[in-house]
Amino acid sequence: MIITSAGRALAAAALTAVALATPLLSPPAAHADARGGSLFLTVSGSGNTWIRGLALQCPPIAESHHPRAAEACAALEEAGGDLDGLRGDRHPCPLILDPVTVTAEGSYDGHPVEWRRTYPNSCVLEADTGPVFRF
Repeated sequence: MIITSAGRALAAAALTAVALATPLLSPPAAHADARGGSLFLTVSGSGNTWIRGLALQCPPIAESHHPRAAEACAALEEAGGDLDGLRGDRHPCPLILDPVTVTAEGSYDGHPVEWRRTYPNSCVLEADTGPVFRF
């Protein structure tokens, strides 16, 4: 399947529409002392041949679409909201080149976040970022 630049633009527009349509709720008062934020996360395959994305609200909310929202928020909390500081889930990975690119945009602990990294394959992504991009 060949994905044209118009197809990539359409996919990006669709993900943006989903992000804008997702309600960004304030954290419950019980979590007022916890760090929090709202991030729109994406994962895309080599050359944007596929892309998926969702909003992550921390502290997690019941309506979250992230399958591991509580774990992802805990990992972000432990890293102080610094995606470069995620501990991940260290394990060996095959030496296969099938690049994946991830992005995080939004805010965490009152600070803007705009982060992007490309990993050699999804195994290395998971080893480096743990549950945050595991969706």
